Amino acid sequence: MNTEGEGPGTGDAVGGPPHPLVDVERLASVLGAPGIVVLDASVGAHRAVGRRIPGARRFDIDGAMSDGASPLPHTMPQAACFEAEMRAQGVNDTDTVVVYDAAGIYSSARAWWMLRAMGFDRVVVLDGGLPAWEAAGLPVEGRAAGGPCPAGDFTARPRPGMLVGSDAVVEALADPCSAVVDARSRDRFAGIAAEPRPGLRGGHMPGALNLPFAAVQRDGRMLARRELRSAFRALAGSRERLVVSCGSGVTACVLALAAECAGYQGVAVYDGSWSEWGRPSDLPVATGPAH
Repeated sequence: MNTEGEGPGTGDAVGGPPHPLVDVERLASVLGAPGIVVLDASVGAHRAVGRRIPGARRFDIDGAMSDGASPLPHTMPQAACFEAEMRAQGVNDTDTVVVYDAAGIYSSARAWWMLRAMGFDRVVVLDGGLPAWEAAGLPVEGRAAGGPCPAGDFTARPRPGMLVGSDAVVEALADPCSAVVDARSRDRFAGIAAEPRPGLRGGHMPGALNLPFAAVQRDGRMLARRELRSAFRALAGSRERLVVSCGSGVTACVLALAAECAGYQGVAVYDGSWSEWGRPSDLPVATGPAH
C-alpha cells in the first residue's frame, strides 16, 4: 500500500516501508483482504463515536497502549506489553496495518509512530481518518460488531531514539543543527492559555519553535509535501534534526508524520512532552511567542 509523490494513494508497494499515508479509496479497495489490519486509535471524546470502519480493531492509547505505571499520560508501554497487546489484536509481523482515528489525523499518528518505534514499518495512517471515510460514502459498522480475532505473532523490536526524554530535548535545544518544535496551540505555547492538565506551568521550552498540529493539515488531511517542507523550513531553516513535542506526546506525532511526509529523517518525539517539562521542576520555561 505504498504511495508516492505529492499525495497519498497514488501507487503500490514495491518493497521497503510504505509511504506514511493512504487515502480512503485505496483502503476501501483492499479492506478485508488477507494481511490488511485496520486499527482504530481514537482517544478521549473521539472514542465515543459509535461507528468504525468495518473490521477495525482497537489501538487503545487511553488504555493498554499507554504505560499505566507512569505518572505521565500516554507514555509508551514496555516492549513486552506492547507486543502482547498487538498479538491480542491479531497483528502479525507480515501484516500491513492501517491506523485511523475519528478526528481526522490526530491520535492515529501516535499509533503510527509507536508501531514504528517498536520496529514495525508496515504501517500507514488513513489520511482524513473516519470523517474522510464517511464523507466518501464508505460503509461503517457499530463498535460492538464482530468478535475476538486469532492471536497474532507480532514481535516488538524497539528502536532507540524515536522516543526521547527531557535530557535529549535539552541537548537538542543547545544543538545548532537541531530544532525542537512544539505542536500545541499558539496560546498554550505562549503561556496565555491555561494548560488543560492541572499543576503544569504555562509557556514553552526556551528556544523551542511552535507549529500547531492543525497547521499541517487542511480539512483533516495532511498538506502536500511541498507545503509541509515550506512550513518546516520557515521555522527551522536548514536544520534537519527535529525533536517534536506537544502536551502528552500524541499530537507531537502529527508533526512527526508531517515531517516524514516532508522528507525529514531522524525525527524524534519527546514522549513526556509538556506533561513532563511543564511540571514544577528545574527545567526552564519561557513565555511569549516564539522568536
